[in-house]
Amino acid sequence: MGSTRAERDAAYTLDEIAYGHARTRQALWYENEPPLHEAATGAFAIMTTPVTNADYARFVTDTGHPPPFVDEPTWRGYKLVHPYAAVQRFLWHGGKPWHGGKPPPGRARHPVVLVEHADAEAYAAWLSRATGRHWRLPTEPEWEKAARGTDGRRFPWGDAFDPTHLASHDAGPFDTVPVGSYPNGASPFGVLDAAGLVFEWTATPEGPGRYIVKGGSWDDRGCGVCRPAARHARPANLRHILIGFRLVRDP
Repeated sequence: MGSTRAERDAAYTLDEIAYGHARTRQALWYENEPPLHEAATGAFAIMTTPVTNADYARFVTDTGHPPPFVDEPTWRGYKLVHPYAAVQRFLWHGGKPWHGGKPPPGRARHPVVLVEHADAEAYAAWLSRATGRHWRLPTEPEWEKAARGTDGRRFPWGDAFDPTHLASHDAGPFDTVPVGSYPNGASPFGVLDAAGLVFEWTATPEGPGRYIVKGGSWDDRGCGVCRPAARHARPANLRHILIGFRLVRDP
C-alpha cells in the first residue's frame, strides 16, 4: 500500500491535464500517502459494491433510523464548493412530506450518500444483527488491499488511468450511477466501484473526530484522487453528496 514519488507525480500530472491548473500539486494533495510498502491484514470478506439506497432503505424501515438528509444551513456551514441546489437530487426528505424511508426516485441502485460515519456504523450493527455475522467498516489497509490487489498497481484495473473504467467527471455523467456499472474497473479481488462513484468511509481515524475516506468520486477528474493509495480525512459528522460506504465481514 502507499505510493512512490513517481506515482504521486504522475497523479498530479493527470490532474493538471484534466483541470488545466496545478492546484492539487500546489496543495500537496497526495503527499500524505505513505511510501509504497507491504502491509498485512487478517482474512476478511468485503462487499463487491458500495451500500445502495435500496440496501439502506431496508435498514431505515426496520429500525426507524433517520434517512439521508442535510438541511441548507448545515450544508452551507460545511463550506463545500457545491451549492445546496446540487444536494436536492440526493435527499430522501428534502423538506417535503415524509417519504417513508424511500430513496429518491430512480436511484434505488445508486450508492447511498449523505451518511455520516455513525450512520455507517449503525448500518453495520443492524446488518450484523440481521445476519448473525460480524459486519463493520474496513480499515484503510483492508480497503486499499481489496481495491488494488497485492501487486502495488496504481488503479484497481492496472497502472494506466482509463476514464471508461469508473464513474468520474472525466467521462461523465457527473452524477452517481447504479453500482456495478463499470465491470472493467474491477480490482484483482473482483471489487467494483473502488475508484470513482463515491468516496467511502473507513474505520481508520485521522485526528480527533475525523476518519479516512478512500476512492474518489463522480465529481472528480484527473483522476489522481481516484487511486486506491490516495487518502484524506473528513469530519465524522459530515453528510456529503460524495461520500458513501461499503462494509467488510469477518470470517
